[in-house]
Amino acid sequence: MQIVTIGLDIAKNVFQLHGVDAAGDVVLRRKLRRSEVRVFFSRLTPCLIGIEACATSHYWARELMSLGHSVRLIPPSYVKPYVRRGKNDAADAAAICEAVARPTMRFVPVKTIDQQAVLVLHRSRDLLVKQRTMLINALRCHLAEFGIVAAQKRTGLAELVACVEEGVDDDFPELLRRGLKPLIHQLKQIQAQILQLEKEIETWHRSNSISCRLATIPGVGPIIASAIAATMLDPAHFRSGREFAAWLGLVPRQNSSGGKERLGRISRQGNRYVRRLLVIGATAILRHDRHRTSGNGWMRALLERKPARLVTVALANKMARTAWALLARNADYRVQTTE
Repeated sequence: MQIVTIGLDIAKNVFQLHGVDAAGDVVLRRKLRRSEVRVFFSRLTPCLIGIEACATSHYWARELMSLGHSVRLIPPSYVKPYVRRGKNDAADAAAICEAVARPTMRFVPVKTIDQQAVLVLHRSRDLLVKQRTMLINALRCHLAEFGIVAAQKRTGLAELVACVEEGVDDDFPELLRRGLKPLIHQLKQIQAQILQLEKEIETWHRSNSISCRLATIPGVGPIIASAIAATMLDPAHFRSGREFAAWLGLVPRQNSSGGKERLGRISRQGNRYVRRLLVIGATAILRHDRHRTSGNGWMRALLERKPARLVTVALANKMARTAWALLARNADYRVQTTE
């Protein structure tokens, strides 16, 4: 019988397959090594293949699509309800096969090589920023133990670095200076690497028309615009801007029943990185406009009733919906003249 749907549970070296025919009967249960996957599917009649959206899933989706198959990536949390009992590769493959055939299932768009490469730039920069923060905190804490404290931000950090590198105070222990110099050296290296990655991201941003269009939204710069452009491949994947915002986890979590709506904090489900960038961009807008007499009337009216952090998240939600609207309608951002 012809295989219609296959659930593929991927791993590093061992892959589990579960296939069914048009009637839903199981016709394939097989385990493959990594080197056998492409050869097996090249001999198979094109069919629907479901894969969990996890590590290496986009690579395998592109490989199988090049062989003529239709591939759908499913969030792992959406596959879990279809696992009947127990946890093993065969059960996971069967659950994937069942989930991919559901008409209401939501799928993850398959990323291209270029988009994944841009996101690697973002992830590398994000990791280096975290490491920079760790080094700065360590430097401040170590010096505070010796009574040396400086102001926040770059000015205070520069004072601490100068104190370690150029200090001539006899009370400053030489062992302390030797212990902190490697941290300062690493801090300078990481800062230079962050700037280099940001230049690479900005270069890609200028070459991508979608990213340039997104950057016209207030609060959205090259970093946020390129991250959204590389993440949201097709706006048609979402029915509305609110659905895109929900996918980013920027909508309230519901606990409603009996006709009563109960809304809690934001769900925080979905893409953490893009959500964090949008919140940072919204925070910048809030700090810039909250004390101005003219500006965003909607935001000022909301600030009169709600805390600043809640307004920031609401503005990030609005930015996400605006980004979807620009891409879905292939339009440019227009500044609203009236509120």
